[in-house]
Amino acid sequence: MSTRTLRSIALVGSLVILAALPLTAEAAHSWDNYHWARTSNPFTVKVIDSMTPAWDPKLVLAISDWNASSVLDVSRDLAGADDSMKVRKRCPAVSGKVRACNANYGNNGWLGLAQIWLSGGHIVQGTAKMNDSYLASSSYNDTNRQHVICQEIGHDWGLGHQDESGKDLNTCMDYANALDNPSPNAHDYEQLGIIYNSHVDTTTTAASLPAGFANADVHAQSNWGQKVHESADGRSAVFVRHFGGGLEIYTHVTWAR
Repeated sequence: MSTRTLRSIALVGSLVILAALPLTAEAAHSWDNYHWARTSNPFTVKVIDSMTPAWDPKLVLAISDWNASSVLDVSRDLAGADDSMKVRKRCPAVSGKVRACNANYGNNGWLGLAQIWLSGGHIVQGTAKMNDSYLASSSYNDTNRQHVICQEIGHDWGLGHQDESGKDLNTCMDYANALDNPSPNAHDYEQLGIIYNSHVDTTTTAASLPAGFANADVHAQSNWGQKVHESADGRSAVFVRHFGGGLEIYTHVTWAR
């Protein structure tokens, strides 16, 4: 029996149990229903590895965790990977893919960033950045780092936080003060199923985008655009930059604590 078949059986079993229960407030955490366009499920998304060797095992684990979803087929992309300092600092997005990067981005207040490019409400490319100016210090351990990378990549699928109060829900998609949850939980897989099983699209994610939009410099906070959401405790926020014609870049920021 294939690994995917075993994985699907296990996940279906979990969802059957969950279906008998009402959807909890914590589980209803779609990020404004943003999603990747696809014509069937599961759909493939490649995560470009532009991370240093110290982060590679964490990225591999995060990819494996998210790949356990019945609607995602996530794979690590090494073919076009470039972990040079220049690329890691800029972390350029690639159409149809997610790029994961880590670098010393500076003491600018954020631990991690997830950025998604939207065309007509569909995610067309994304990035996940880990800030070693904080995360590489002794103030953070490997579990903290795993929590952050799991969460930033989770945002790139269209997930928000399950909770922003600091409550520990045993998922990397919560905002637990201890940052001590390295993996998703069943509610995260449930929410992905709700998002991606609600419908399929007539096309897949756009392959070509206007250069000024696809290659926009949104590294600095001054280029993130307007703040549209902030958690009650002020430890996370969402910014949006509009380009017109249904083109937008959203930045989900996790602030240092």
